[in-house]
Amino acid sequence: MKILVCVKQVYDSPDTLVFNESSGRVEFGSHTVFRMNRYDEYAVEEALRIRERITGVAVDAVSVGPDRVRKTIRRALEMGADHGIHIRTGCETDLDPLERAHLIASLARGRRYDLILTGVMAEDDMQSQVGGLLAGILGFTCATGIISLEMHGNPREILLEREIEGGRRECLTLGFPCVLTIQSGINTPRYPSLSHVLRARSEELELIEAPSPAPSPPLLSVKRFLLPEEGEKGEIITGTPGEKAARLLSILREHSLL
Repeated sequence: MKILVCVKQVYDSPDTLVFNESSGRVEFGSHTVFRMNRYDEYAVEEALRIRERITGVAVDAVSVGPDRVRKTIRRALEMGADHGIHIRTGCETDLDPLERAHLIASLARGRRYDLILTGVMAEDDMQSQVGGLLAGILGFTCATGIISLEMHGNPREILLEREIEGGRRECLTLGFPCVLTIQSGINTPRYPSLSHVLRARSEELELIEAPSPAPSPPLLSVKRFLLPEEGEKGEIITGTPGEKAARLLSILREHSLL
């Protein structure tokens, strides 16, 4: 059984981002730190747990982006993934979900993966699109928001629970191949062991150059970002307790709140 886990590199904190007023875009600053998307950590952990329960399972991890995403792929190897694949793009800016899905699909199409896992969303854009688009391109069945999965009995089926509206759960049985997007809380991602960390440092990553132009033209274009308008500043009431109370009552009456 072959499992592919899609991992994305995201910025660690929005505090290090820079708003470029001339271009109207948000850019990475000189102190921006990157890490693996936390939702993808749950996907990596779930793939490793499947491998622990079933013999003959191989787990590959893939990421799309510039050279810096190699660190995120190695993080997946440190957790225990067997093989890392880097689809290298020549730009620092993020691809739209369809471009990213097409690049991953071009990799997966010839490798006969039984199961593809992604996080339910990426923390930076929160679009939750890549998993569903990837399934559509490959013609795989797909289920989103998975909070539990089991494999027993028929080795070609997987029993799932997914989170839906109103706190309800939906139970499904899917056959392979399929794409699943993994929700937080399904597991607790493991801390990398020293042996896996040492292996990840020396492991050679498979490098695939992304075609230029991309295999699918972007359907989404960002024109510009706008900073939110500043609201009215609050008024600090001073004086004695009685004066403060009188002033507060006056303000409430002025705004028809009393």
